[in-house]
Amino acid sequence: MQPANLISFSLQNLATQLAKASDRVLQQQLGIGLSQFKILSIVQDNQRLLQRHIASALNQTEASISRQVKLLHRRQLLITQLNPKDRREHLTTLTPHGLQIIAEALEILEGFQKQFISGLTDHQQTELLNTLAEIELRIKT
Repeated sequence: MQPANLISFSLQNLATQLAKASDRVLQQQLGIGLSQFKILSIVQDNQRLLQRHIASALNQTEASISRQVKLLHRRQLLITQLNPKDRREHLTTLTPHGLQIIAEALEILEGFQKQFISGLTDHQQTELLNTLAEIELRIKT
């Protein structure tokens, strides 16, 4: 197998494992999953979003986003309102409690993920970030 294929496989495997572990930690400590956290984060960056925009940003179906939004709405983390310009559309906004959960989740994830990174020197961390940014840039172009 060529080294590029091994690197690609390793990156995908690492991303999957990190996502599963992050999901588990968020579920245990806040009662929300990683996908719900991602939705909250997208809405935080763009208040009053249409659900189809959230789905597009996360590369998911509108149906899967709708289910998650309903769960977040029940937990009073999001508010959904009809769009006054098109009553078939729902605008999604964070509640103050939703903002608090995002802050707590970020703190939890930072502490959780720090244990994997803390063994690297500052130089290694910088090189890793630069390398990942370069790969991401190449994928986008």
